[in-house]
Amino acid sequence: MLLIILGLNAFHGDSSAAILRDGVLIAAAEDERFRRIKHWAGFPSLAIQYCLQEAGLRLSEVDHLAVNQDSRANFLRKLSYIARRRPDPRFIIVKLRNRRMRAGIPELLVQHFPGEEFSGQFHKIEHHLAHLYSAFNVSPFEEANVVSIDGFGDFSSTAWGIGRGDSLSLDGRVYFPHSLGAFYEAITQYLGFPNYGDEYKVMGLAPYGEPVYLDAMHEIVRLLPKGRFELNLAYFNHHEDPQVYRFDGGKPVSPQMFSPKLEYLLGGPRRDPSEQLEKRHHNVARSMQAMYEEAFFHLLTAVQKDSGLANLALAGGCAMNSVANGKVRRRTKFQRVYVQAAAGDAGGAIGSALAAHHKLGGKRSFLMDHAYWGPQFSEDEITSVISEHRTSIREAGCLLKAQVNKSELCQRAAAWIAHGKVVGWFQGRMEWGPRALGNRSILGDPRRADMKAILNEKIKRRESFRPFAPSILEEAVGDWFEEEDAVPFMTHVFQIREDKRPRIPAVTHVDGSGRLQSVSKKTNEPFYALIEAFRELTGVPMVLNTSFNENEPIVCKPAEALDCFLRTKMDVLVLGNSILVRR
Repeated sequence: MLLIILGLNAFHGDSSAAILRDGVLIAAAEDERFRRIKHWAGFPSLAIQYCLQEAGLRLSEVDHLAVNQDSRANFLRKLSYIARRRPDPRFIIVKLRNRRMRAGIPELLVQHFPGEEFSGQFHKIEHHLAHLYSAFNVSPFEEANVVSIDGFGDFSSTAWGIGRGDSLSLDGRVYFPHSLGAFYEAITQYLGFPNYGDEYKVMGLAPYGEPVYLDAMHEIVRLLPKGRFELNLAYFNHHEDPQVYRFDGGKPVSPQMFSPKLEYLLGGPRRDPSEQLEKRHHNVARSMQAMYEEAFFHLLTAVQKDSGLANLALAGGCAMNSVANGKVRRRTKFQRVYVQAAAGDAGGAIGSALAAHHKLGGKRSFLMDHAYWGPQFSEDEITSVISEHRTSIREAGCLLKAQVNKSELCQRAAAWIAHGKVVGWFQGRMEWGPRALGNRSILGDPRRADMKAILNEKIKRRESFRPFAPSILEEAVGDWFEEEDAVPFMTHVFQIREDKRPRIPAVTHVDGSGRLQSVSKKTNEPFYALIEAFRELTGVPMVLNTSFNENEPIVCKPAEALDCFLRTKMDVLVLGNSILVRR
């Protein structure tokens, strides 16, 4: 009998669902893609619905339900903290309310899936344990150190252990209120980026500055023996302020994480989001990234020294710091690093399901070597959408080309890109995780120095300092980058070889780096064929790849891709086997 496990990340940023059949992933998706609200943080009913449909199951056929939160975890630590700190009672009330929401998940299933009673077993998995399982159990490693670093979950911010075969230990933690994720978020807010998830913007800003505030950062974050760290709480208020994350219509809203003393330390008030960025802000960003890396490698060095292992699997929101990830082999003795496609909290859905699978005696049987776990659409469905919008297409001055086969499709798309056109590329199953990896992507020519400006003017309308990523044929990575590792999920930033940088200015960041995606023929043949066709035309085995969206979640459905194409100045839309060209 096949064992069906549904895993959830609920009532937290990037709420999501994933479904396993005998330990093998069948489907996974973030609810934001269906709700069209970034980082949706409510109950992921639409993601659950999709996962069940993809698996061909009803809720009543699910054997086990797992969620990546367990309020019993670290309970004595919580009691001790409350006794010592005596935080504002409103803080405790809000925490208890959030706990009740997660405890009510079985009842919410009844509400959202009437007539489909879930009669299986409910598993509460500690937040960081779910992260550890999400990293190791889908990795290619037989043994590895496993590390989870993020904001907070179940009263801790960091956890580490060792995975060997089918076993996984949890050997150490850093507890609330100390957190590298909280540190990074606080400085991100200080720099005038207030939205949930804005940390990646500051990571892109950092190379424009110098680490002149590093002494101040050492006052904020203190390194301790055995790889540990602590925050100087005088500069923070998350540990006692009644503000916590709010869910305004499902959208997570972050509280202010820092105290007025931080503004004094850094020499001025926080930047208003409407104010221009100055050199001082660049320097603060660079100093913060340097401090994060110092603490990150302090931890990893200690973990590796204790184990002597050469492999590392990373998870948690901080595992999306691709700049730090790209330096692991140079700054530690780890030789191989694996970060799965949704390393942040969305990945807790997979992690909780895998932890439950292990708890039930299941063995490791799945390697995540691609991220294509979301919905896909037939050619008939795509043709129907185009037909329904035929008037809008004509009014926008667009021509519908006849359907062509995949080989010709890739040849045409490559030629358009080589001639400076911006191409929307919608194929196959939607990506799992925050990155567009060749199925819901906007593509451009990496050779054009003006391509960043073109994309920002035509479509993205985002900050000019943020880089665009290269998607490169897997076998060409070592020729163009100073590392040779395959990076299928855009989770590492590597230095581009100095002699190659002038050839690909659109994807070369100010510090000579690029956040690459290595593309394998095995896992995405159409995208591989497009890049190969571009290489044959130009001698460059990569394209510029950015997410198919305009200040919204990445598109999920054909109608959303068509709408984004029509309301922007994109030149070409490749929608399945159909092509629309703007005249």
